[in-house]
Amino acid sequence: MNRRQRKKLQQRLVEAAAWGEVGQVARLLRDGADPNLPDLDGTTPLYRASVQDRADNVRTLVAAGADPNAESGTGDEGLPLCAAACWGHAGAVRELLAGGADPHLREDNGSGRTAVEWAEAGGHHDTLELLSTPPIRPEPT
Repeated sequence: MNRRQRKKLQQRLVEAAAWGEVGQVARLLRDGADPNLPDLDGTTPLYRASVQDRADNVRTLVAAGADPNAESGTGDEGLPLCAAACWGHAGAVRELLAGGADPHLREDNGSGRTAVEWAEAGGHHDTLELLSTPPIRPEPT
């Protein structure tokens, strides 16, 4: 795949992550789109899915290797978990936490708010409860 095709594929993945069905996201990933590569604006697919509360797409991207603790954008976006928490998107928050997102990680390279702080600021009590509850991990056998 040449560079131009790859850029178009990434753009389609970012758009599908926000507004497409999970099957479309999965198909683009199978076609070679990178779950961690941003589009031309610097937006990652996982950030876009998180801010739009597309929990199924978040789950698919994380399963494909998207880093839930990677920042998106060039200073105007941030961490996927912070984006979801800011808007009170419990479905996306739940999937990001299951995928290993750190609710205490600060965005803006460590100088910004955490997802917990975003949820508190927005008054999203259900989301705050999700962020404050330790994940349930299976006990070793």
